[in-house]
Amino acid sequence: MSVVTAFFYLFSFVAIASSVMVISSRNPVHSVLFLILAFVNAAGLFLILGAEFLAMILVIVYVGAVAVLFLFVVMMLDVNFAELRQGFLQYLPIGALIAGIFLLELLLVLGTWSIAPHLIATPATAAFTPPDISNTRAIGRVLYTKYLFYFQISGFILLTAMIGAIVLTLRHKSGVRRQNVMAQNARSRKTAIEVKQVTSGQGV
Repeated sequence: MSVVTAFFYLFSFVAIASSVMVISSRNPVHSVLFLILAFVNAAGLFLILGAEFLAMILVIVYVGAVAVLFLFVVMMLDVNFAELRQGFLQYLPIGALIAGIFLLELLLVLGTWSIAPHLIATPATAAFTPPDISNTRAIGRVLYTKYLFYFQISGFILLTAMIGAIVLTLRHKSGVRRQNVMAQNARSRKTAIEVKQVTSGQGV
């Protein structure tokens, strides 16, 4: 077994184990931490496949921004998770059905799977990327030509989700003075300045 194959099995095992812990952990903070671990190991798999750009994007964007944002949201929001788990039994049949379908798909995949270390050792991008084009440039060509419409749609979906998260978590406290930008921009000289005639030798 080569070193590349050993790292492939290591990253795969840790990624699968951390993914299971994401959905089985009782503490939501621990779930987010296991999610970060799954992202890091997925980035390692991308490096083995020769897609170094996707690996760095996965670490920088998902681990550095999305997963940390999830962690802060979970820590800041006062969510009663014990109350959310009370309705677990009524959704158990649907969850068992979906889990059975996923298990059947995994068995079908594993039934046709064969160990091929020579395919793992060879970068997957070598067969698709010309030698004079970098991995980043090849992904950009495909992303902004063939999949441009889907890329824009995903951007709008993420923007909508971000606005929705801000609206749902925004809470105004009473008695706190806040800045009103529109009122400040609408001020004129008459409303902003008050001229007083001060007699010589007296104060205002």
